[in-house]
Amino acid sequence: MASKIEQKIGSCEWLLADGATGTNLFDMGLMSGDAPELWNEKYPEKIATLHKDAIEAGSDIFLTNSFGSNALRLKLHNSENRAFDLSKMSAEIARDVADSSNRTVFVAGSVGPTGEIMQPFGDLTHQLATEVFHEQAQGLKEGGVDLLWVETISAPEEFKAAAEAFSQIELPWVGTMSFDTAGRTMMGTSPAAMVELISSIQNKPIAFGANCGTGAPDLLRTIQDFARSAPESILIAKGNAGIPKYIDGQILYDGTPELMAKYAVMARNSGAKIIGGCCGTKSEHLLSMRAALESEVLGSAPSLQQVELEIGPFSSQSRKETKKRTSKRRRR
Repeated sequence: MASKIEQKIGSCEWLLADGATGTNLFDMGLMSGDAPELWNEKYPEKIATLHKDAIEAGSDIFLTNSFGSNALRLKLHNSENRAFDLSKMSAEIARDVADSSNRTVFVAGSVGPTGEIMQPFGDLTHQLATEVFHEQAQGLKEGGVDLLWVETISAPEEFKAAAEAFSQIELPWVGTMSFDTAGRTMMGTSPAAMVELISSIQNKPIAFGANCGTGAPDLLRTIQDFARSAPESILIAKGNAGIPKYIDGQILYDGTPELMAKYAVMARNSGAKIIGGCCGTKSEHLLSMRAALESEVLGSAPSLQQVELEIGPFSSQSRKETKKRTSKRRRR
């Protein structure tokens, strides 16, 4: 039987996800090097405000403050034995906010990467990664999330470990990878390879896509790659609000609400059904994104030239373009 989130996805044209967690918490006083997950215990009212702001701006789905609440990441803060508790706390705060809303919103349990490199390139084993993800997911489930959301993954091995861990948790899940290195993840995975990866695992996500990475243009190109490779799939687009710039000791994103509104419409037209923002995305961006999605009818996918003209330049050539240029150089 389909879960409530699956029923909702199947009955609507699009859903708006939330924006950034880290960016907004830094605005609330989080310092560089601090663990945002510890704020679930220290400043629960601030985390609740973060979620309320997303809902008031129009989000249909929002993520818990649990991106790094796994034992391996928390080890950096001498809190590795608190992964379950902090994950549960994050979900409980989010659940209370969602249940207090005057409309239906869904709580997604955020699960970020372990922070370690998996074998054969690193020391992290599949078994340990699975155990770490399972502990975090169990805490999120007990706290009351509607679904699990693994995000910003670079290694296919880590994605597989999360999928296996989630198979032991009776919740639907979605997964996004970060394509930030010339159209691939840091570990070399292309959008087409991610589609193949998902087709090979037993516990498949109900939706998948891309988050973070570089700018919104690159993410839109990735979504179009997904749509070509897996036209029947439910896709997720969660792009950054512009490009990060270091100004007066702070990292700021230059994406305006107007730019993110255009990105949201282009993401939907490119094939994405769950659309949100990642780094730099604030309430004002979400408000503009929602308004644009509600007012503009579904259109055809924009060309890459149109994306570049209206959203901004790509950070790198696509793999196909790179091959063409390399071939031309060889002929010369």
